[in-house]
Amino acid sequence: MRPRASFAAALALCGALAGCGRASGSSTGALDVPPPTATGVSSPAASPAASPDVSPEADRVAPLGRPGAWRITTYYTAVESLHKGRPKAVKGCPELHCSHGRTPLGSYPEDFLAVIQEEGSGRITSGPRRGRYLNWSHSVGYWLDDTTRDSAGRPLRPWSSAAADRSVLARGQRFAIVDCGRDGSGHRIEAAVCAAFRKARWTVTDLFRPGYGGENHADVYIGEETGPGFADSPFYTTLSGATLGPS
Repeated sequence: MRPRASFAAALALCGALAGCGRASGSSTGALDVPPPTATGVSSPAASPAASPDVSPEADRVAPLGRPGAWRITTYYTAVESLHKGRPKAVKGCPELHCSHGRTPLGSYPEDFLAVIQEEGSGRITSGPRRGRYLNWSHSVGYWLDDTTRDSAGRPLRPWSSAAADRSVLARGQRFAIVDCGRDGSGHRIEAAVCAAFRKARWTVTDLFRPGYGGENHADVYIGEETGPGFADSPFYTTLSGATLGPS
């Protein structure tokens, strides 16, 4: 597990209702994230033989921000059944409109709770609260909910919701990743992974707090984890030196 909670606390979306990611490092593991459901015009799929970090679209659209200068990070929702750590009781708010509550919310695997504190949310799969979400932020603490949420309280949409650098992208603005760049270790992004990111159409639902998110930085939501060891999935990654375009 990558230690990212302190970074998450510095972001506007993490300080309110949603979590955020700052993944970096390897892109090893099975391709275990479902392909995104895109809206708008889809990018051509990359073939395994093609260069995964260069898109034909990059030469046909006016870039948003500096070309080849974006850092794209990812975040996701934990799933309780995929974690087997020692149970730990938590207290918080039994509903959304509450802050730093002291109501018992149940006991959950410690590693499940650790992911929630990094990513912002987890789906409960056992006990009387099965099907609900245990969400967390620095400004609210834990709370029970019926969905994951952005900072405005709207449900997060996999392969669609994003946070971004407010100096370049406005809230509500749509964008596409037209060039994937490299991963956080400088390696080329796998073709299938890059094709999935380029196919998606993202909408800015959260903005980084000035001075914290970083210039030319976007954080994109990729949905629920789909298997054990999801943190090693190639989709849970950083795209460094990426290029964004309008959607």
